[in-house]
Amino acid sequence: MISNKDDVIAVIDANYQKMSKGQKAIANYIKEHYDAAVFMTAAKIGESIGVSEATVVRFATKLGYDGFPEFQACLVDWVRGRMSSVQKAGLQYANCSQSKIINKILKSDIERINGTLADLNPDFFETAVDTLINAKKVYVLGIRACAPLAQFLAFYLNMLRDNVVCITTTNASETFEQMIRIDSEDAFVGICFPRYSTRVLKAMEMASDRNAKVISITDNSRSPMCMYSKINLYAKSDMVSIVDSLVAPLSVINALLVAYCIKAPETVDKTVSSLEEVWTNYQIYLNDEIDYRDKDTSGEISES
Repeated sequence: MISNKDDVIAVIDANYQKMSKGQKAIANYIKEHYDAAVFMTAAKIGESIGVSEATVVRFATKLGYDGFPEFQACLVDWVRGRMSSVQKAGLQYANCSQSKIINKILKSDIERINGTLADLNPDFFETAVDTLINAKKVYVLGIRACAPLAQFLAFYLNMLRDNVVCITTTNASETFEQMIRIDSEDAFVGICFPRYSTRVLKAMEMASDRNAKVISITDNSRSPMCMYSKINLYAKSDMVSIVDSLVAPLSVINALLVAYCIKAPETVDKTVSSLEEVWTNYQIYLNDEIDYRDKDTSGEISES
């Protein structure tokens, strides 16, 4: 018997020759119909191949599992590892009505925010805020799905302070060209979640080599981003779906921005006042707010 219980099929193969006829039938069924077996009870599997529920349970324990539930949980993990993203979404939300999918997705996001709140290091968070306030220049990088997070952070940081650079190029060499002047007075924020980006990792390495203050926003302490960052903010992002959940990372970024405003109120007030003056003087939002329908004398709205 092999020790890695998670590789269910390897465990079955390692024990196959020692199995009884009934157990081999179960093993063959699971190997051939694993995508269906993940949803079936021990009784249903037994019924499908003509053996008793007890035989299926004994099959699981013979393989070294505590019982059928543990065996099935490991089978689910094994199947997920083989599936495409779309198939994984089907596995996660099988038998769900369309109306229930939004309920499950939102509950999953709530769980990830709660998990992020529990795991977030308050000292790292406070240090990150101070670093963003005190840095001469702030560089922000995130690619692929993380690019909108980087753009969001850079957009609002640019409203709160000057010298913010959001690295948006898709060319690897241009990434480093935009960072060519980074030094010990600057800060670099790398945002990266699985699948991890080599380009973000190398950019963080360059920032670290230049003695810049490096902040990572990533999923956990095992992330390779932590190799070059002394300020690590962890946010839950995993979801069995074609689209990974980035709600918790966005919440962490929101918190950074709000904490920045509270900790540097004079600078922020001055910047916001200047922005409001520009918006007013140049009527930036005037046309966006106009309702082009006219009201008649009775107070009812009519189309112009």
